[in-house]
Amino acid sequence: MIKTNLEPFWVLGISVRTTKKDNQFTKDIPALWDTFFSEGILHKIPHKLEDSIYAVYTDYKSDHTEEYTMILGCKVKNITAIPEGMKSVEVEKSTYTRFTAKGDINKGVIYDKWVSIWDTDLDRTYTTDFELYGEEAQNPSDAEVDIFVAIS
Repeated sequence: MIKTNLEPFWVLGISVRTTKKDNQFTKDIPALWDTFFSEGILHKIPHKLEDSIYAVYTDYKSDHTEEYTMILGCKVKNITAIPEGMKSVEVEKSTYTRFTAKGDINKGVIYDKWVSIWDTDLDRTYTTDFELYGEEAQNPSDAEVDIFVAIS
């Protein structure tokens, strides 16, 4: 757990509105990932700054137990051209606590890290939180994924 200050940046990709209620997110989020890869969204995002994938959690109704929006996409230079079906989000300038999930993505290592985060006493802002799937996440069976949680 490391605190870091980040400047704002834009992420462009596809999105879903979901909730933890009735474990709806366990259906919606994997379906969004499936769409991202099966439709080649990574290659359709204009003005990408890099190929790292960002999973941004935003538009929280109140906290992580209520509705929120997840956007799966890439960091972009600008949002002057938003393709149909895509959505943009500005990851806000904030102080973030960074956690790192290590292990097999396909065996729930990211979810397990989030469970740990939900049980951690953080002064969360519920503005924008995100997972960063960079070079260290290329091998899904032995990945490192950073999770950034906005705090006050």
